[in-house]
Amino acid sequence: MMTSDSGFEDDIHTPSSSQQRLKGPGSRDPPYTMTQCHDLYSEYEEDHFIHQRNKQQDFLVLNCLSGQTQITAEARCVLVSWLIDLYKYFDLTFESCCLAVNIMDRFLATTAVASDCFQLLGVTSLLIATKYVEVHFPGIKLLLSFCCDAFTREQLCNLESLILIKLNFRLAAPTIAYFLDHFVNWEVSRIEARMEDNIPEEGKSWMIWKDCEEQLLNFERFKYLAFKVCEISLADYTFNRYQPSVIAQSALNLAKDLLREQLNESTIQNADSTHTSTDFLGDVEKTSQSLDDPDLIQQCTHELGLLASLNKELLQDIIKL
Repeated sequence: MMTSDSGFEDDIHTPSSSQQRLKGPGSRDPPYTMTQCHDLYSEYEEDHFIHQRNKQQDFLVLNCLSGQTQITAEARCVLVSWLIDLYKYFDLTFESCCLAVNIMDRFLATTAVASDCFQLLGVTSLLIATKYVEVHFPGIKLLLSFCCDAFTREQLCNLESLILIKLNFRLAAPTIAYFLDHFVNWEVSRIEARMEDNIPEEGKSWMIWKDCEEQLLNFERFKYLAFKVCEISLADYTFNRYQPSVIAQSALNLAKDLLREQLNESTIQNADSTHTSTDFLGDVEKTSQSLDDPDLIQQCTHELGLLASLNKELLQDIIKL
């Protein structure tokens, strides 16, 4: 059994669900067709999605700064923005970043933190999250170097112990990253299954195939735009009151609206297809609206739109790719 450099056993490494591949028992290669994979995805992933959605309320932190006398929403924004830069530097998954923020907020709701220890809380939360999510995580010495060596290894290890005790070692929080992956992967699998069912043959029209191919191309830009909206929402204390599934769906809705404004009418419509490029999330919208309050999603989408307008230059660069 290996131990991490913080003294805690790291034998629990859980790659994100989006990294898993469907393989048959004892098989090295995927034995299923795309359509069969889509059916398996529908059967198991939907159950897991419902489970994650039902338990997210248990990990939701409302007004986590209400008991803090030295930590403000502005200070939290600065720290989370720094954590976002840090997870990008280490090439970590977005899941790690979201979980780190959740761990930090939940700890803030239980314990008063001094302003001069706030950065240590952020970097320690990131370390815990990466141990839970990543296969490889940054070492303590390297992490502390980004804090200008203002803290010692012993301080970080002690705070790590305290965080885990305060949270009762409950780290499996549903995050924005999970729900965003779920909605996106579901739609990609649906489009790919449709492409396999309509593989062009001699004398057969290419229109359905081309329509699906066009959807996938637009989908990549759409997915990245929704991801960036979710990313910038992490630092804004306003969105702490929304469940992750609501934020993910609202980001998808906003990204779709922003792209619709940019796409040319001749590109987004195909007279010979039952789908259009701007409607590739129709099924997701219907599913989410049956689970989450539509008014709440609309309110969150509106507030995300205001946040996006403050980051217009960043998002416009993505839209015009």
